[in-house]
Amino acid sequence: MATHNKIKRLNAGRDYIADHFQGPLCLSDIARSSYMSPFHFLRVFKDMYGETPNEFLVRLRIEQAKKMLITENLSVSEVCEQVGYASLGSFSSLFAKQVGMAPTSYRRKLWALSSEAYRFPAQAIPACYAYRFLGKLTK
Repeated sequence: MATHNKIKRLNAGRDYIADHFQGPLCLSDIARSSYMSPFHFLRVFKDMYGETPNEFLVRLRIEQAKKMLITENLSVSEVCEQVGYASLGSFSSLFAKQVGMAPTSYRRKLWALSSEAYRFPAQAIPACYAYRFLGKLTK
């Protein structure tokens, strides 16, 4: 069973990943933010959260990319760069693996749904709530 101190250090590592997911990350830097060795951090992180730090990072980046593909008017390449991937091929294959379709197909499908009345609730949700949900408001 993890102690309170260990949980706090793991959360610090998880927060470090969440704060720096848009750039290149290495396990040593993440583990250093938790005051653990990379091997120990990897093992304890997987035991605590059920996924490795890299799986958490990929999931975080894909979730952010999904939001950006829907709400931003950026190309897939620009979204790829903004969520921390240098290679469009790597991003597209990870996106397809996680979501089940290519980023372009995902965008087209959701935009097509949003144009149908009452099919996608974007028109029914007040903009202030939608922006707060998607993290657009700073307050």
